[in-house]
Amino acid sequence: MDPQPTFRRATEADLPAIVAMMLDDAISAARDGLASMPDLEPYREAFRRIEALPGNELLVMELEGRVAGTCQLTFIPGLSRAGRLRCLVEAVRVEAASRNRGLGAALMAHVLERARAEGCSLVQLTTDKRRTDAHRFYQRLGFVASHEGMKLYL
Repeated sequence: MDPQPTFRRATEADLPAIVAMMLDDAISAARDGLASMPDLEPYREAFRRIEALPGNELLVMELEGRVAGTCQLTFIPGLSRAGRLRCLVEAVRVEAASRNRGLGAALMAHVLERARAEGCSLVQLTTDKRRTDAHRFYQRLGFVASHEGMKLYL
């Protein structure tokens, strides 16, 4: 039987593993201008901002004592849907060596569990249009491409 992942809130000590997953992803590495392990101080500052904001969680998935995946959850209050929260999922990563073993599905199952525990009415995420494998993955989990996302880079 394959080892089962565990889930917890990330700590600053997890940042090298999280950034390494970003480095191992061509789209993320190109977007962030990463060619090798960067100075982690900007990531530490971002981590501290995430931790300081209520309704934000940076999660890690551990497998056999190492960080094998991560994502950020933001619980967003709003007036729509009778004032119920929505959960925004960002920066989903599973280390390359652990892919295609059901760990992404386990991570997302944990996300859905967290969202239900917080009373969310929906879970939403965006994924880069170039990530066709990710699109199929999320659709298999029941996510529907119901909206067209837009961004304005500043």
